[in-house]
Amino acid sequence: MDPLGAPSQFVDVDSLPGWSDAYEAKQLDCHQSPVEKAQVDVRSPFPYRKDINEKIILWKGDVALLNCTAIVNTSNETLTDKNPVSESIFMHAGPDLKDELQKLKGCRTGEAKLTKGFNLAARFIIHTVGPKYKSRYRTAAESSLYSCYRNVLQLAKEQAMCSVGFCVINTLKRCYPLEDATHIALRTVRRFLEVHGETLEKVVFAVSELEEATYQKLLPLYFPRSLEEEVQSLPYLPADIGNAEGEPVVPERQIRITEKPGVPDDASDEEGLEADLSFIGSHAFARMEGDVDKQRRLILQGQLSEAALQKQHQRNYNRWLCQARAEDLSDIASLKALYQTGVDNCGRTVMVVVGRNIPVTLIDMEKALLYFIHVMDHIAVKEYVLVYFHTLTNDYNQLDSNFLKKLYDVVDAKYKRNLKALYFVHPTFRSKVSAWFFTTFTVSGLKDKLHYVESLQQLFTAIPPEQIDLPPFVLEYDARENGPYYSSYPPSPDL
Repeated sequence: MDPLGAPSQFVDVDSLPGWSDAYEAKQLDCHQSPVEKAQVDVRSPFPYRKDINEKIILWKGDVALLNCTAIVNTSNETLTDKNPVSESIFMHAGPDLKDELQKLKGCRTGEAKLTKGFNLAARFIIHTVGPKYKSRYRTAAESSLYSCYRNVLQLAKEQAMCSVGFCVINTLKRCYPLEDATHIALRTVRRFLEVHGETLEKVVFAVSELEEATYQKLLPLYFPRSLEEEVQSLPYLPADIGNAEGEPVVPERQIRITEKPGVPDDASDEEGLEADLSFIGSHAFARMEGDVDKQRRLILQGQLSEAALQKQHQRNYNRWLCQARAEDLSDIASLKALYQTGVDNCGRTVMVVVGRNIPVTLIDMEKALLYFIHVMDHIAVKEYVLVYFHTLTNDYNQLDSNFLKKLYDVVDAKYKRNLKALYFVHPTFRSKVSAWFFTTFTVSGLKDKLHYVESLQQLFTAIPPEQIDLPPFVLEYDARENGPYYSSYPPSPDL
């Protein structure tokens, strides 16, 4: 209550329903209990995390009215922008805010600066400047908008804030597409909470009526409220999901510049600056590339630099990844030929491939390739190991060398760099010969990582038995060939 006895216009964040609350209530109304554990073959790069979801609030209302540690103000470089969010904050904070802002001497795009909240219920205001959007400079705009959200969160962490209320930083005046901006906002907050979640208790997304539907649609992609919702949302994730911190990294969206403005392509130096730009750095401005059409012409002429070839390969891989996320791959997933299990003795993710579950002659192998990319893309960003069970395979399960070569050529460099071991379990003489020829003459860099494993006992020296789900027929075969000792390890019920 205010001094006159009227109800306060400010809203306490602790009184607002959380992101998961309505979902769980709906499940109870339908006499369904939330899924606590399910066998999921494909995990999203943004997996179901109840602890993170409990911190998220979506609220339709004026951010200036939130009673939390800090609210976010979106403005321009001089911090004098007149947009609905800023005008409401200035009105409720009082005249002292303008005097305080003059001392800051502006704010650059992507930066975040702190002032007191003055007459607001919020103790602080974090001011940030979103980018002006032009499709021609999309990558720069994405990186700047990411920096806005990341720097706000970093400032909140440094100041030991408990709660932050975000407005929608991209304003209509700056022409940023709402859906694109919402993807960046949500994934940046998600990645920050994954690492620094203990520093923040609540993150509120304060939206208008026009913005609410977009946030309702995209929140399940980054903050799924159950394993079921995680799986359902996975096909709708964009090809660009950023790096480990949510920062955009897709080469297809890089800035295109002319090496010599006003000079025709034929008059430019083919061997000049373009070949060396990629070595400057990895920040947003440094990741620039020359004319794409000219690069394609140089590829045909065999004159493109190694660095440019790598960028071209990355673009091709991203096309495959985009197709993999759009395609219905449920028929391939149902084979249970590829799945994630535990970790090895070094803490690296273990991926399992079951050869007998791949009916090569009966399935579309291009869809199998898409499924592999779909599952492995977020796994391969960190070190991992592959376990291939060759157990009881026959001619109908043999992956030919052409398919394997295509897979090896298509996948991103991170797959090869972060693959630390390939365990080939229960190999036959024929499969050893084929593997030797493939790793010797077809691909490079794989031979030293390949390990033949004759028994599960040998495999368990690298991967603890409780960290790997074994198909029942593998256990039975190994017990028959190497003794019954391993029958004491329970197989996975769904394999």
